[in-house]
Amino acid sequence: MNEQAKCGLFTRDGAQVPLQGVEVSGELLGGHARVRVTQRYRNEEKKPVEAVYTFPLPSDATLSAFSMTCAGRRVAGVVKEREEAFRTYDTAITEGHGAALLDQERPNVFTAQVGNLLPGEETLVEVEFLQALTAEEGSVRWMLPTLVAPRYMPGTVQGDRTAHGSAAPTTRVPDADRISPPIGTPDYGLRMSLLIDVGHEVVVESPSHALDVTREGTRLRVGLKPDRAHEGSNKVALDRDVVLNLRNANPDVMLTPVVTHRNAEGPGTFALTVVPDLLNLAAAPPRQEVVFVVDTSGSMDGESLPQAQAALRLCLRHLREGDRFNVIAFENSFRTFTPAPVTFTQRTLEQADAWVAGLRASGGTELLEPLVAAMKAAPDGVVVLLTDGQVGNEGEILEAVLAARKSGRVFSFGIGTNVSDALLRDLARRTDGAVEFIHPGERIDDKVVAQFSKALAPRVTDLEVRFDGVEASELAPATLPPLVDGTPWTLFGRYAQPGTGSVTLKGRSGREPFSLTVRLDLPALSDRPVVEKLWAAERIRGWMDAGLVGRRAEAMKERIVQLALTHQLATRYTSFVVVEERQGERRASGTPETRVVPVNAPAGWAMFNQGKQEGGIAPPQDVDDDYDDAEPTTGSGIMIPVPAGPGGITRPTPPARRATPASAVSRGGAAPPPPPSMSAPAPMSAPAPMPIQAEARDGFAPPAAKEQEVAKKKGGLLGRMLSAAMPQKSAAAPAERARREQKKDKAEAAPEAFYEAEEASMLSVADAADRLAAEDVGSVLGRQLANGLWDGTGEGPEAVRQARATARVLLVLLREGITSSHPLHGAQVKKAVDALLALAPQLTQAPDVAELALGVAWLVAAGPRTRGRIEQAAKPLPGLGGRLADTDALRQHVETLATR
Repeated sequence: MNEQAKCGLFTRDGAQVPLQGVEVSGELLGGHARVRVTQRYRNEEKKPVEAVYTFPLPSDATLSAFSMTCAGRRVAGVVKEREEAFRTYDTAITEGHGAALLDQERPNVFTAQVGNLLPGEETLVEVEFLQALTAEEGSVRWMLPTLVAPRYMPGTVQGDRTAHGSAAPTTRVPDADRISPPIGTPDYGLRMSLLIDVGHEVVVESPSHALDVTREGTRLRVGLKPDRAHEGSNKVALDRDVVLNLRNANPDVMLTPVVTHRNAEGPGTFALTVVPDLLNLAAAPPRQEVVFVVDTSGSMDGESLPQAQAALRLCLRHLREGDRFNVIAFENSFRTFTPAPVTFTQRTLEQADAWVAGLRASGGTELLEPLVAAMKAAPDGVVVLLTDGQVGNEGEILEAVLAARKSGRVFSFGIGTNVSDALLRDLARRTDGAVEFIHPGERIDDKVVAQFSKALAPRVTDLEVRFDGVEASELAPATLPPLVDGTPWTLFGRYAQPGTGSVTLKGRSGREPFSLTVRLDLPALSDRPVVEKLWAAERIRGWMDAGLVGRRAEAMKERIVQLALTHQLATRYTSFVVVEERQGERRASGTPETRVVPVNAPAGWAMFNQGKQEGGIAPPQDVDDDYDDAEPTTGSGIMIPVPAGPGGITRPTPPARRATPASAVSRGGAAPPPPPSMSAPAPMSAPAPMPIQAEARDGFAPPAAKEQEVAKKKGGLLGRMLSAAMPQKSAAAPAERARREQKKDKAEAAPEAFYEAEEASMLSVADAADRLAAEDVGSVLGRQLANGLWDGTGEGPEAVRQARATARVLLVLLREGITSSHPLHGAQVKKAVDALLALAPQLTQAPDVAELALGVAWLVAAGPRTRGRIEQAAKPLPGLGGRLADTDALRQHVETLATR
């Protein structure tokens, strides 16, 4: 343990670090959030000290103010060019004055230095930031990070330290020492008091914290209930993101289309937001090429990897037959499900399920190579990344991905309690993708559905903007992102003269032209200064993305600095600094000793439960598998070695559990020949698949030899049964366990006869759906086909048989309370509803089946958009349309139809 980290936890006489606590206050309004983060310092030593605290803010935040309060006197900070701000701070400290400096290390990482904290005196440092808020389907999500978690720092140690972090600078992360605060066991905590006022009542929920909510009319005051470690203190640990979800029944109420700011003199600023409805453009969508990239590094250990696996399994079930896909798992090295993308079928779905189930967390977050390999495999497709994003080389990764892509898009899931959101937001913004964040305890299926909806939704590209009746300039973003169905789209701009007119957005949806005209009122006076700062921040963000070099880069830097100084914004090139002029006894002498503030271990990271170091510090390189020199992992798939990161000790990497896909076992235990190799660094040969004792129906596994012998006769039956049973891991009641044991004995005694009976039972599941009990629900869902439907028996065309079977299964699920809003099975219900809607045109010759299918779909569906599609499809059915408005009548009608 280094001495700097030790000093960060304790002073030499055993006193606590100067930081006493963090308080969050502010307002979440209809269009934006204004939030203040107050750090409370108190020096318990007998001499002046300097505190250094590295902390996070949202990467999409715009810093708008910085101040320091000493001895009851508040002094506002100013923005200066970064090096000039440091010189101002250093001079003030040397001369004995009080001062504070705020540097931006990354878009979401900041360092506060507070110098000459006087003995026994309390000092408050306040950081204020702004965020634009947009509503999707009537819901707003607000997230505040609370600590800078350990990151994987690739490269060779090189360069001089310029800060007090626990990691050393490397060739690939030269500022590693500026983004790696020491991990300790601090007792300072977090308090919060936010005012939520959107003009009408909302419901506020949090997957991360217990809330204390007070209602004041339509306004809410939201605080955090203390956790166990801070009972009686009204504070919580800073060890996880604070996540608030604001829900409203009307998705349009929370959206203000145009917000403006203009003084009596000077130009005005506007923010125009539209939510495009492109459903009428949704013809048959093209087949997709999708590569899933899942993080299995040490930082994903604990709760994060199971979250990622669950999300990935749901993603797979939202692919359509004919799509092509692959899965890449990465840590120090990466391996692929198949050497190249394969077609999505029932067989490959089962194989991918088994492969994903065998993933284990260990090693470092070497994200660069697998993400580039994924983009090369689908240069015009979709890459879905599941990670906690804890890497130090974000810029290097972003540049490499942009170089590898053509029109490919990246859609990310940020998993866990402490997601580093900067890289994920940048990937989404620069590739026209999207990002979702999943906190432990949140409903994964909703976010997966939303994310895949964005990936496959209708979109308008090649956008152009034309103003009529008013003039606008200095638009931001300069390169217009595409319009995506149902997703808020915002354009900032300036106007010299007030007026009323319109703005027309023109582009293309596939090969068809698109045009949307929106009214635009630009007033002479409007007092919303936040809009001006958000516009300036968006302009700067676009300039930073330009990637210029040489003299043009220097000219762009000057432009960024000038705009940031004009609007007082902290950026990579500008910093906030505040100086408190002191006189007499309050003026310090000498150079204050530095006290580095430690941060908590991230909640849910199992690596930090392996033991604590002296003084409560567990440096990441001593406990985090992200810093291990991992051995190549054994298991199925392709293994591509990547150099390990610096630092840390070497420990054996736990081998991944080998898993032969169920469908492969059913064909004699041999996996199908792999497709041609994907574009990636030279792969090592994949080890031959090894059969495992696969879990069969009702939770037992028949002997492998008998299993294979029966499988040869039954074709794909056993594979379907195995895949149906694999998710069922929950403990059964004693009676249920006894029943399973009896079935196991029958299977072992006469496997062929047993599986003949099981085949008859399985193939008639839809016809006997009304007799299924609750414990059979998992088995039924496990038989859902890759197309989202269920197999059916009886007479008639296949479409009619599958529609009838699917509707009857959904009706059984409805009786058990399972709809598209169900926290576990909702995603599969949603896919079935979509499949029935796609099948509806083929049911014209069977109106009873069409009414049954669409009626059940209406009952299990949630959300106005999906129900609108069902209503449209039901118009040719006179016996159904009138019943959609009466749930009880509709329920009775479909129950009657299901018995025919």
